[in-house]
Amino acid sequence: MNGLLILTLILLYFGVLMAISWLIGRKHSGNEAFFLGNRRSKWYIVAFGMIGSSLSGITFVSVPGMVRGFDMTYMQMVLGFLPGYAVIAFVLLPVYYRLNVTSIYSFLENRIGLRAYKTGAGFFILSRTVGAAARLYVAVLILQRYVFDAWGIPFAVTAAVFLLMIWFYTHKSGVRTIVWTDLLQSAFLILALVIIIIKVAGGLNLDFRGVVETVRHSPHFRIFVFDDFHSTQNFFKQFISGIFVTIAMTGIDQEMMQKNLSCRNLKEAQRNVCTYSILFIPVNFLFLCLGVFALNYASANQIQLPAMGDDILPSLVSGGYFGTIAIVFFTVGIIAVTFASADSALTGLTTSICVDMLSTGAMNERRAKRVRLGVHLGVSLAFIAIMLLFKAINNTSVIDAIYRIASYTYGPLLGLFAFGLLFKAKTNDRLVPYICISAPIVCFVLNEILQRTLNYRFGYELLIVNALLVMIGLRVAKRFS
Repeated sequence: MNGLLILTLILLYFGVLMAISWLIGRKHSGNEAFFLGNRRSKWYIVAFGMIGSSLSGITFVSVPGMVRGFDMTYMQMVLGFLPGYAVIAFVLLPVYYRLNVTSIYSFLENRIGLRAYKTGAGFFILSRTVGAAARLYVAVLILQRYVFDAWGIPFAVTAAVFLLMIWFYTHKSGVRTIVWTDLLQSAFLILALVIIIIKVAGGLNLDFRGVVETVRHSPHFRIFVFDDFHSTQNFFKQFISGIFVTIAMTGIDQEMMQKNLSCRNLKEAQRNVCTYSILFIPVNFLFLCLGVFALNYASANQIQLPAMGDDILPSLVSGGYFGTIAIVFFTVGIIAVTFASADSALTGLTTSICVDMLSTGAMNERRAKRVRLGVHLGVSLAFIAIMLLFKAINNTSVIDAIYRIASYTYGPLLGLFAFGLLFKAKTNDRLVPYICISAPIVCFVLNEILQRTLNYRFGYELLIVNALLVMIGLRVAKRFS
């Protein structure tokens, strides 16, 4: 890649984000603006921006890359997102707006108790800190490998500079700023996706009809799997998992819900969720189509592809096969999703730590703002530290392990919220932390037993089993009240 060109793009992009931050932050820099955007966000702006913040640099390279191994079966999970978002819009959002929460985990205190509240927030902070740092690490590593290594710039400097950039444009107005920056980043992401598809299709000499026919007749154009229940790609596993993954990783995730809560009222928030849930389908389908075209291009030109699916698209683009324009827009796409996912995580974590753990709501505005700025900087430094740890270990399987751990830690959150919503009965709040810690351990042991005895390994359904164990534990704990 042309390093100077990429650096220029990053600086220009950051300059635009800083301009947006300055325009908003000069009038709105208080805690209400940071946490909830003064509840003045326009729903259609939030909806479009959520596309960028819901994806990541990993998605940009992994979804096209998974076509080689799993065809287009990922669409089964994407279809499951729709009913999951319906639950968020018509079950969870009404509860959050009725309680007028800043942090969604306040619901757990209202319904179960203080320990449930702190436990839920703690699981979110742990999961999102490590998970967001891992996503950011992979995205920055792509740019490091193809650009900054050639200049002899250490990874630590690259990581620190990227986090400093994100800190600069988010630290004043938080959600109020990222609602607008995410709009820009989503637009660049979709533009990059479309431009790269056009360039790859052009390399295959395909017109629009040829593009459609290439996808339709590809051996990888397999979306549904009904015949193999043991497969992790089975339709029912993927579809049902899509529902619960959406509820867990969006509906009960402070980072993802914070922008939804910044809408003016419940109806607008519901319109927002329904709109971006529909937009997700064509965007993910286009990512998979890009994977099909990339494989076709490599086959037609006898290009040896990397063993790792995640490396397929970056290697083809950086190799110059699709021209400079593709390099430019691939870089813009990576930058867009990196900034969009990282700024949301940084803001969501800052909010949860301040509101849930440090109770800034009980402080005066000046002190609460000082604490918030300190936490915001602290989370940024934590991201850098975790990224440097990943780099020191230098093993991509560690990243995979991090995501598997995240699937364990979101289960207790789902179980807590499901218990609070589905049952009127109280439970023993004192036992909640022990139940939530025990459930993932039991799931891990159960997974090992099933794998060794029946050759069955949990996929995303692990999330459901985990949540059910927590719910059962909470019901049993009632007897010890």
